[in-house]
Amino acid sequence: MRPAAISTILDREYLSTEQGYHTPVMLWGPPGVGKSQLVSQVGERHGIPVIDIRLSQMEPSDLRGIPFRNGELVEWAEPALLPHVNNQGERGILFLDEITSAPPSVSAAAYQLILDRRLGEYKVPDGWAIFAAGNRQGDRGVTYTMPAPLANRFTHFEVETHLDDWVNWAYKNGIDERVIAFLRFRPERLFDFDPAHNPVAFPTPRSWEFAHRGLQKFDQIPNLLTDTLQACVGPAAGIELAAFVNNLDKLPDIDAILRGEPVVVPTEIDLQYAVASALVGRAVKHKDSPEGKEIFGRIMEYAGRFPQREMGIMLVSDMHRAIGTDLFGIPEFAPWAEAVADVMLYDL
Repeated sequence: MRPAAISTILDREYLSTEQGYHTPVMLWGPPGVGKSQLVSQVGERHGIPVIDIRLSQMEPSDLRGIPFRNGELVEWAEPALLPHVNNQGERGILFLDEITSAPPSVSAAAYQLILDRRLGEYKVPDGWAIFAAGNRQGDRGVTYTMPAPLANRFTHFEVETHLDDWVNWAYKNGIDERVIAFLRFRPERLFDFDPAHNPVAFPTPRSWEFAHRGLQKFDQIPNLLTDTLQACVGPAAGIELAAFVNNLDKLPDIDAILRGEPVVVPTEIDLQYAVASALVGRAVKHKDSPEGKEIFGRIMEYAGRFPQREMGIMLVSDMHRAIGTDLFGIPEFAPWAEAVADVMLYDL
């Protein structure tokens, strides 16, 4: 399931705690596809704490607590890492990450916590949602088969990579436009993991963020840039990205486009992707500026000049996802939409 749909599901599951309809959710997927980030984004959107417990690092007593003598009885001291209303608040998310890497003894300790929302005398506050995530067997991670009693305590969703969703996230989080352009040009490189070869560095949504950081640090050190990018996303993808970046000296003047000057559209496909990504990046930066709508209009005009109309449609679609429905209100939108209507209706 694509990340945008997973985000909606997690939002609804969190909000359902108010009506008592919440069901724990298990997210499956290979390493680096953004499972943990999807959960943390729910916390950010709703302004609530997320308690991230890595079960692979736990002992059963870490969840159950430590026994102590109280008179003639033995009681259990509740662990502070679990959510408590007095400490973390009435609402939040309890996230059990790496649950498939937890030893069976720890998984068993989590059974009651997940289904009954309690563990001994401890009770999960009513306003807290329970989410979990883990790798699948065959992903070359340290995984145990999830016991049937534990699996039956969750609803299960598999997180898939989706380029449009990643691009939308990338623009909103300031990812280098050159990385976005490269992945638009080579979409199959967004996620390229073959567990049979057990690679060390390989392309994933997470490692492309590392490549973004590498560009910021080594962009001005050409003799180290290629090695750095290879260290982030693997040998083949790193070389391709470095070559793509090195070719961008032929890129048209983006500022001239924004000024409304008659800039020629490049004939090379890779440069067209780079121009489109750079223009969307500028639109995001000017979203709340006084001249924003004027800049959006000039970008729309340029989008209509691509020899392949699909390229302009991609540009405008990315811009719409990044800046929202304000795009529909600019005067240049209607003529552009009319010019590409046949492509949007029949070819896409």
